[in-house]
Amino acid sequence: MAALGSMLTNDGMMGPACADNQLVNPLAAKEPHFDPKAKACIFIFMAGAPSHLDLFDDKPMLRERHGEPLPDSMLEKVRFAFIKKDQALLQGSPYTFSKHGESGMEISELLPNLGAISDDLLLVRSLHTEQFNHHPGQLMMQCGRGTFGLPTMGSWLTYGLGSESQNLPGYVVLNSGRGSSGGATLWQSGFLPSTHAGVLFRNQGEPVLNLANPPGIPMSLQREGLNALRDANASRYAEINDPEIAARIASYELAFRMQTAAPELIDLSQESKQTLDAYGVDRDEPKDLGGRGKQGDTYRSFAKNCLLARRMVERGVRFVNLIYASWDHHSNIPKELPYNAGCVDQPIAALISDLKQRGMLDSTMVVWGSEFGRTPLGENRNGKREVGTGRDHHPYSFSMAMAGGGFKGGLTYGETDEIGWHATKDRVHINDLHATMLHQFGLDHLKLTHRFQGRDYRLTDVGGRVIPEWIA
Repeated sequence: MAALGSMLTNDGMMGPACADNQLVNPLAAKEPHFDPKAKACIFIFMAGAPSHLDLFDDKPMLRERHGEPLPDSMLEKVRFAFIKKDQALLQGSPYTFSKHGESGMEISELLPNLGAISDDLLLVRSLHTEQFNHHPGQLMMQCGRGTFGLPTMGSWLTYGLGSESQNLPGYVVLNSGRGSSGGATLWQSGFLPSTHAGVLFRNQGEPVLNLANPPGIPMSLQREGLNALRDANASRYAEINDPEIAARIASYELAFRMQTAAPELIDLSQESKQTLDAYGVDRDEPKDLGGRGKQGDTYRSFAKNCLLARRMVERGVRFVNLIYASWDHHSNIPKELPYNAGCVDQPIAALISDLKQRGMLDSTMVVWGSEFGRTPLGENRNGKREVGTGRDHHPYSFSMAMAGGGFKGGLTYGETDEIGWHATKDRVHINDLHATMLHQFGLDHLKLTHRFQGRDYRLTDVGGRVIPEWIA
């Protein structure tokens, strides 16, 4: 019976008791709307908002005007989280930017490894959003709107395409650092069936809490219990046709298969020393730096998560969300920004290079981004007119980097004004970003909908446009 259940699962059915009821596996692979370029996405979410002005968007004029106030006309209708705008001063970046690769892409000295692979990167400097506080901004980036109860992009992808992995979830989350302010709302399934929610993995110990059988419970007994649960749930499904019951059955069956697959996934003993060194899995924490991102062995944890992301994609996982927090540098940028940049630069560059070397980059989309940017103004919470060492939240312009998945490498897209305040050329809204990402997966963002409370919802809400200039 267990073998038959497995075969029926592979065929999109959920066990022998479900055959007559046509109970479809919610995660069965589905056909896209048109031929896709990408099959998987690794979204590296830098929660807290990195300073684009210190990493990706060089502004010589901002350095020249360092310490000057902004005209009142520019500040009249602007909202800040903490800055006292009547006393705020411009703050130039102390970091050097250099041109890299054949494209001449300008990247900060804090990200030398990403600079070395710049010809594989699509750098977008003209994103903007409506949200200027962290949790709504993070929901906006993950869900397309800054409100609770909506599915995240990983949920929409597995809803639209299913999963090619038989023994791992289609949507996995890995955390490093102190944790994002958005917490589990950043991998929720919202009104979609719960099987489309992200599954939080750990990179050491038990990969998923409560996955292993209790001591003394053999696998055969566990299988018998699941069979009984499956039959009871299938009977209830036949009565009320609730899709959440199908999701529950699928979750139980997946968890059973994960008891073997998940421990094998996080076992890196089969990886070569060259690969481990490239990612920096055994790196030491810098002794003279630290800050908001530090939480235990952060450098090793993030490097291991990047390597695990590649291993997950190899095993058919559709969407991997690597969340690293926090980049919320309201102060102490000279110490904390180099710490965070040093933590992520080597592993991300190694991940992109590793995928490329294995012939996986064309079909794997790698995205580096956050909820918004940071102000060209120095923070001044103490109310004094002086240049600070931090930057406040800035939704009017920020940068993101992407690679693979059919995106053009070596392209710098969009511009901001001379001080990095507003996106002025080729402006990109978050809904445009999502529409273009879905397009690379062969999905029309206008057609990927789910009716809820009398309305057809989609990831791109009521906006979004595909940006053809990004597509190789």
